[in-house]
Amino acid sequence: MATLVKTTQDGRKVEVHGQAILLGGKLEAVELIPVKDHPNRAAILQAMPETAYMAGRVALTEEEGKIALEALAKGEEAFLADPRAIEERFRHAARRREAELGIE
Repeated sequence: MATLVKTTQDGRKVEVHGQAILLGGKLEAVELIPVKDHPNRAAILQAMPETAYMAGRVALTEEEGKIALEALAKGEEAFLADPRAIEERFRHAARRREAELGIE
């Protein structure tokens, strides 16, 4: 189930689906970055002073950011409640560890 955050000026929907932020149905980001922590904050605030968060290339206001953060938290809860997802996460971590150690 997707949560609508906003619709862009060109009509594309910005939605949160699980742990992903989608723009027009395609992955845009997996996290929100507060503008105060963004490396290009001066340029972002000059162009769009009401921006509080960035989701990839998408600027979000404080209200839109809260909607996205809540939806991402719910997606994280759902993911962590699924035993198969937890097992898959451990499997990927073990593979990464083995690769780092040079074990095939």
